[in-house]
Amino acid sequence: MADPQMRPLGAQISHMLKDRGVDVIFGIPGVHNQEMYRGIEEAGITHVLARHEQGAGFMADGYARATGKVGVAYVITGPGLCNIMTPMGQAYSDSVPMLVISSCLDETAATRGQLHQMKDQRAAAETVCDWSEEARTPEAAYALINRAFMELHTTRPRPKHLQVPIALLEAPSPQHDPAHMGFSDGIEEMGDLFPVLPHLLQRAKRPLFIFGGGAKDATSEVRTLLKRCPVPVFTTYAGRGIVPSEYPFLFGSTLARPDSASVIGEADLVIAVGTELAEVDLWRDKLGHMAKLVRIDIDPSVLSDGRGNSMRFKAAAHTVFRAFEAVVDLPNAFDWTPEEVAKTRARWRAETDAERPGIVPLCDALRAAVPADTMIYSDMTQFAYVAKEVWDMDRPGHWHHPYGFGTLGYATPAAIGGAVARPDQPTMAIIGDYGFHYTMQELGVAVELGLPIPIILWDNGKLKEIEDSMTRAQIAPNAVIARNPDFVKLAEAFGAKGVAPKTIAQMQTAVKDAFTADGPTLIYLTPDLTA
Repeated sequence: MADPQMRPLGAQISHMLKDRGVDVIFGIPGVHNQEMYRGIEEAGITHVLARHEQGAGFMADGYARATGKVGVAYVITGPGLCNIMTPMGQAYSDSVPMLVISSCLDETAATRGQLHQMKDQRAAAETVCDWSEEARTPEAAYALINRAFMELHTTRPRPKHLQVPIALLEAPSPQHDPAHMGFSDGIEEMGDLFPVLPHLLQRAKRPLFIFGGGAKDATSEVRTLLKRCPVPVFTTYAGRGIVPSEYPFLFGSTLARPDSASVIGEADLVIAVGTELAEVDLWRDKLGHMAKLVRIDIDPSVLSDGRGNSMRFKAAAHTVFRAFEAVVDLPNAFDWTPEEVAKTRARWRAETDAERPGIVPLCDALRAAVPADTMIYSDMTQFAYVAKEVWDMDRPGHWHHPYGFGTLGYATPAAIGGAVARPDQPTMAIIGDYGFHYTMQELGVAVELGLPIPIILWDNGKLKEIEDSMTRAQIAPNAVIARNPDFVKLAEAFGAKGVAPKTIAQMQTAVKDAFTADGPTLIYLTPDLTA
């Protein structure tokens, strides 16, 4: 009599993922990975069928950012894996928990001309993720899945890739051992952080905090501290919302303003938490500080960079700021004034508006039209570049952008993943005309699932940011204009709604209506709307 616990390994993997809390998998089936699909429904997992593996990867990314859970994608050997490598690279740069499981050929050294064959698939994937491994036994597959979830739970979250040979996916295998699925709480190496940090704040006259996306888990503790000890704050783009927009000492997500270096240079203490202070945060080589720079992060590679760190502490942000609750003698005032901060922000807002005229008022109008808890996914487009500086968030983790890797086409599929993760909660995409071309086919997924996503499509008729860059470099703009389709008709062809508002008021109405529609709505905007 057959052992009822024996199933093909492909099916066993889905059951193991379900036991790990996975309820959605994004992907595309093929002849090489079809065994992975045998157990999905039996395990009680929902599968979202993307139109391209790049879309599947961005959906998994958007799902992970919306929930904090691991985004899982199934892809085939060779081209399937290659197609998802761009989302893997984006997830790596933005610290997104993602697990990509692919099939692979049983051997490649002695045979040529096989379907989907690559010279070294595993090594190719490793260039864009934390690690890429091949499981050659069922036990190895289970151990590597355990390792992935453990690391994604306890260390800096970055994508992992597991590939399994086709014959092994098909082979009868014992089920995983649930007893081997416990999580560690991780290790916080705070060292001598306390009482050093409170002592530094007690002595400072003009301290500054810089919060990155890695500090989101400390939002409640940070806000509690700032009520007692009003230290001025800069955030990175990913750190928006950690500090509420009404906080009178908020410099905002304005580190990329060149003049922010001089403001930071006036501080006598700078404490950077959960941020790489990377090129895409600063857009300059130096932060600008003249005083002590304290770095707090869970990633040792961040703490060892060349930013002129004076003190380094490996610790999670929530652990650090929770410890402040026991410190009773913190300063309740510093030499900074709210008027000073407000004047500086007003100047920077005017600079942003002058650099890309007319978009700031649109951002203000759009912000007024969306519900407070809207989760926004944006793309590499001038509309988003402006919004990231002038649109303060009232909560963290609700604006997602392809910050580091900087890929086009992210917003639409990522918003689909976010909407799947948060049913009955508002989700919106902001994308440019050129970026929309990259993943427009995923609009069919949003229609298929009936997701009420407003997709703000900003069409300036060209690669305007590249044209501007070429002009500044005294290069005659070349290859920056492509013929666009009628985007409204295109959306309708997919079965979505499409509108082209002529006024800002019409835009606001269209956005509000889109959140209650029975499917996605493409809202087509052009610079004419700014007149």
